[in-house]
Amino acid sequence: MSWYMDAIFYELYPRAFADGDGDGWGDFKGLLGRLDYLQWLGIDCIWITPFYPSPLRDDGYDVMDFTNIDPRYGALDDFQAVVDAAHARGIRVLVDLIMNHTSDRHPWFEEARSSRDNPKRDWYVWSDTDAKYGAARIIFLDTEPSNWAYDAATGQYYWHRFFSHQPDLNFDNPDVQAAMLDVVDFWLRFGIDGFRADAVPYLYEREGTNCENLPETHEYLKHVRRFVDARYPGRILLCEANQWPEDVRPYFGDGDEFHIGFHFPVMPRLYMAVRKGDRTDVIDILARTPAIPPGTQWCTFLRNHDELTLEMVTEEERQWMWQQYAPDPRMKLNLGIRRRLAPLMDNDRRKIELLNSLLFTLPGAPIIYYGDEIGMGDNIRLEDRNGVRTPMQWAADRPGAGFSTADPAQFYAPVIDDAVYGPPRVNVAAQREDPGSLLNTVRRLIAARKTTKALGRGELAFVLDPDKAVLAYTRACEGETVLALHNLGDAAIETNLPLAAYAGAEPQDLLDRARTWPPVEHEPYRAVLEPYEYVWLRLA
Repeated sequence: MSWYMDAIFYELYPRAFADGDGDGWGDFKGLLGRLDYLQWLGIDCIWITPFYPSPLRDDGYDVMDFTNIDPRYGALDDFQAVVDAAHARGIRVLVDLIMNHTSDRHPWFEEARSSRDNPKRDWYVWSDTDAKYGAARIIFLDTEPSNWAYDAATGQYYWHRFFSHQPDLNFDNPDVQAAMLDVVDFWLRFGIDGFRADAVPYLYEREGTNCENLPETHEYLKHVRRFVDARYPGRILLCEANQWPEDVRPYFGDGDEFHIGFHFPVMPRLYMAVRKGDRTDVIDILARTPAIPPGTQWCTFLRNHDELTLEMVTEEERQWMWQQYAPDPRMKLNLGIRRRLAPLMDNDRRKIELLNSLLFTLPGAPIIYYGDEIGMGDNIRLEDRNGVRTPMQWAADRPGAGFSTADPAQFYAPVIDDAVYGPPRVNVAAQREDPGSLLNTVRRLIAARKTTKALGRGELAFVLDPDKAVLAYTRACEGETVLALHNLGDAAIETNLPLAAYAGAEPQDLLDRARTWPPVEHEPYRAVLEPYEYVWLRLA
């Protein structure tokens, strides 16, 4: 049951995807009506971001009730209908498991802060001073001065690694550990296929450490894995740990912790490579990436619901990325950039496609962020990360873009409305009808990737052309080899690739069956790549 090794994932923000009851708010009924689109696109698994009752101060990651659905999304029966209908179409379903913290409006925390003697007090982390755990970094530097917040009613500080309205749970308390397993059990009973576990490096605190990636954290996560395996075999756990590759490696354990884990550091380096026209940063981070156990997989992405994080780069690299990709101060957020894929690439189809090719051919299971497959834009005038969470543009219809029949004044957020990225120019319906559209190109990339196991499970080997604008590599699995060629630069290049080990092979183009390529000989392999061109060749 290692379907996730080859899967194409799709991150779906339910509030933004489709409104089924006409109130301007995306919901499960709306999603149900759009599953055929995801099946047509070739998606194997959807990851649905939080839909739990929440004050939405952190877009649902501030949970008020772990075992219910915010009424604006529908009811538990609506969620069950989505899971069942997705499965009927061969699409699996992951949901978010927010383990580290709750909203300060969760009943657990309201009880905990009611008095120092309340039985729930020890479900959170309290201190008489804000000096404890001083070696832990502050994650949201632009909004939080400390990892401690003062609770005037009880005269103590509570610990929070994220926003002050998100108090951290105390995983040293066995009751908290058991409560989280109850949450896991509750949702798995609906038949979901697993969880994307949020912010797992921060579950425990220890003085004298940075309070990240602690042994106790891994011990508990292995316990969660055993619980899932024993009761719901075949379900998976996806790790969100925004860390360096060597620090993420332990989250796979010996194949007994997470099945799959995000590779955060590779993502900004793809943007570096395209802007510089130089492969070096990509090769370096993958060389730094340790091997992971058999049966586990990395998960890669170009964009997601958060800012384009620059935590796992050097300070010099961060400043460079901001200069290149966030010229307007409103484009920055915390240690990142709050823009979508298409605007980051100046809406250049060649660059957008090139990045997608890298996503689909480098190691890891790829995740597509909703709307990026059609080149949606962003709205930097909206606060926080909301600029990349606008309504999905299904059709050219004004003003609702096919997202909702409600008055747009009722929409949870405005539809993108500009001459370049507005629905008249960017929408699903028109692109489905256009064979040359970005949407149909992404669909063809997905279909081509599924013709070979090599791109899902194959070993990676770089093929170094003298020109650093050429990023070429092979992926080999079970006797099959695919060569991926990428021109990162804005000028045509004649490659000189050392492929003598494959002499005699006759390359077959996986993306253009009508295109022929010369056989591989002992001499360097020469082929002209146009600016930002990409090619996938099976070395038969």
